[in-house]
Amino acid sequence: MSMPSLTAIAGVRQRYPRLTRGVLELVLVLVLWLGYSLSRLLADTAMTPALQRAHGLLHIEKHLGLHWEVPLNQLFSAHEVLGLLGSYWYAALHYVVTFAVLVWLYLRGRHTYLPARRALAIATILGLVIYLMLPTAPPRFLGGYVDVLDLHAAAGWWGTDASAPRGLGGLTNQLAAFPSLHAGWALWCAIALHRHARWSWVKVLGWLYAVGTAVVIVGTGNHWVLDVLVGWLVIVTGFMVADGLPVRADRDRRGRMGPPDGALANRRAQLAVD
Repeated sequence: MSMPSLTAIAGVRQRYPRLTRGVLELVLVLVLWLGYSLSRLLADTAMTPALQRAHGLLHIEKHLGLHWEVPLNQLFSAHEVLGLLGSYWYAALHYVVTFAVLVWLYLRGRHTYLPARRALAIATILGLVIYLMLPTAPPRFLGGYVDVLDLHAAAGWWGTDASAPRGLGGLTNQLAAFPSLHAGWALWCAIALHRHARWSWVKVLGWLYAVGTAVVIVGTGNHWVLDVLVGWLVIVTGFMVADGLPVRADRDRRGRMGPPDGALANRRAQLAVD
């Protein structure tokens, strides 16, 4: 790259530091999403062990009194409007709401955004590791459960392969039920809004979104109740780790650490008196 080009890039970074950081953060988020999507394809696709793990989860749920999949799945499959709304919720909000909350956090500032982004990244990586180690079939692969998204595929952009766009089903791993990052990312949104939203109704919406997502992903036949609980646990773990990491203070345009706002104000007051 020529020196004029490097100089131009440096000039843009100095004049628009927030825009530059925003572009870099967008690239990081896209890389995280690509890693999330592509790494799922590396998991073992053998159906027999995946079904065995699913039956194992079902056995644990029955023992704990958490076997709620059947009534919820019957509810979503028996009512067309509810099933259609649940299908769109499952296929779209997972990405749209998460990205919107990320942008909102970024606009609020580094000390708000960075810990939350770290928590999301840590939890997503942890979830992917579990995917690779324990490929698990969703309820819709077992007898007695209805694939609600398949019922309403003609009304949406997805096909018969979960929420993957029609024709791209081969690019998704349908044995990545455990843990549920649909549930995990929704809880991440709720925690982020609870921590940083100014209005109480926004915080309530965040929690309703997390609970609603849990109901939808179980009701549509895409996840077990234990998938949800472990997905939530993964997110909580991500926040616990991220909260313990330091956040570097913002720097001024010359690259040096700027003084705290209070110290700068006091210094200006002293100069005015002198």
